[in-house]
Amino acid sequence: MALIDDFRKQTKETILDHMDRLGVNHAVYSTHLKGYEPDLLDKNIFIYIHANSMVVVCFDLCGNREEIADEQDPYDLNIPEYYSYNESRTSPVWQLSEAMKEMDHRAINIFPPVDIQGVLLSESNILNAKDMKDKWSAMNITVIDGLKGLRHREIATNQSYSKEANTILRAILDEEAYIRDYEFKARDLTKYLGEGQATDKEDVDEEEVSIKDSPEESVHKIEDLSFPDGNIYQNDKISVKVEVLRPIANPREELDKLVGCDDIKRRMDELVALTSYNKLMSRMYPNGKQHAVSLHSVFLGRPGTGKTTVCKIFGSLLRQAGALSKGHVVVCDRGTFLGTLWGDEERSVRQVVEMAQGGVLMIDEAYQLNSKHESDPGKLVVPLLMNISADEKQRDIAIVLCGYKEPMEKLLESNPGLYSRFPNRFEFADFTIDELLEITRRRVKEYEYEFTPEAWDKYRLLLAKAYSQRDSQTWGNARFVANQLERIYIQHATRCVKQRLVDKQQLRLLTPEDIQPIEVPKEKRHIGF
Repeated sequence: MALIDDFRKQTKETILDHMDRLGVNHAVYSTHLKGYEPDLLDKNIFIYIHANSMVVVCFDLCGNREEIADEQDPYDLNIPEYYSYNESRTSPVWQLSEAMKEMDHRAINIFPPVDIQGVLLSESNILNAKDMKDKWSAMNITVIDGLKGLRHREIATNQSYSKEANTILRAILDEEAYIRDYEFKARDLTKYLGEGQATDKEDVDEEEVSIKDSPEESVHKIEDLSFPDGNIYQNDKISVKVEVLRPIANPREELDKLVGCDDIKRRMDELVALTSYNKLMSRMYPNGKQHAVSLHSVFLGRPGTGKTTVCKIFGSLLRQAGALSKGHVVVCDRGTFLGTLWGDEERSVRQVVEMAQGGVLMIDEAYQLNSKHESDPGKLVVPLLMNISADEKQRDIAIVLCGYKEPMEKLLESNPGLYSRFPNRFEFADFTIDELLEITRRRVKEYEYEFTPEAWDKYRLLLAKAYSQRDSQTWGNARFVANQLERIYIQHATRCVKQRLVDKQQLRLLTPEDIQPIEVPKEKRHIGF
């Protein structure tokens, strides 16, 4: 953090000389770039890297002018602008902030996490700079205005090689280098618990691990998530299949975008605020007593209520607050842990926990681990998770148990210690009909479709009928909407091809003919007495 702190101390009189000194300091990597997509294409930037700290210095060559800065907080739908006597322009602080968010997004899987600070050097005289200082500081940006001769000033740089600099630059400048196929080979993971003779990595056979991601996200190798090196299992031929969700760059914004979930948002804010407060106090009072904060949680709700989506945001929020080092989410279920041999469950738990280090371990339909049969191997998983959640050394992980409310309550009651180990309870209510319609509008907009008024009326009636006939145990909530829209898209595509439509507007227009109902899931019948 010394690199960042030193930049924050600079003034108009010292900043350029400070950059020159760093340019001959071989302990600091420095380089000059002309532009950074997509927000700084027309600007010169200088990047300084030391350890896992990075400073991005942006030159704002706007000429000598007087301006009023207007950074909305939070930003509204309009891009903030700076105003001078007879003109306005896009806020350079906003441009730098957006570029930093993109850099942070690309470098989000690096461990330890990268600390990024922005510095804007402007030729403009910003008249309300003092009033904006706190707001800029909250954005991790230092603004030094009123600089003269900036466009003609040469700055020394020194591209001294370091492993950290190479890793960070590779991430922020070449994201494609990190993208991998869905199926990949991964070596047996680091030994976490238990006994066993270790061997060298080269002597261990590679096992397949299935890794998926949400449609809009890239897919990364386990290695790219930077799990720690260590001893390797010698005889564990276990291949666990999990879904790994990458962290996201702007988790609070994504949480705000969710339809409904108001109580969930409030509870998330409270937990993250307490975690952030603890981090602050630990820095201010290293020897002071900290509040006990458990990240382990229970998500209660039916399918399609947003548990997985919120869990992904949860991991990124905790990473942003400094409570987790990575923020990814490892999604698994009962089938992940159960093998064919006695003892497979313990080894699978160890491997999955190792994958989730630094992030969230989400166990979907966790109540299925609570079988009525005493000999069910799934019963071994809960005590193992209890031991992990009680281990003070395992602070860099959040375990989230998900499932229907009623069976999850029975799971919690089956082991009294679960209530204390998983104190955070989040209840996901079924969506109302109005919320499902809003979800529909947003999803259709993503594909740039548009309902005709008649088609929208037909869709509303169709959804209302399905909603009135829903069974509480099988209703899919947002998942039902997604399946319904998928059917509509197929009908629409078939009609467009048959009618040989070529008009752009017609190709995106959903008509009543495209609105076809899908089957509403019926109540599950129970066999027996």
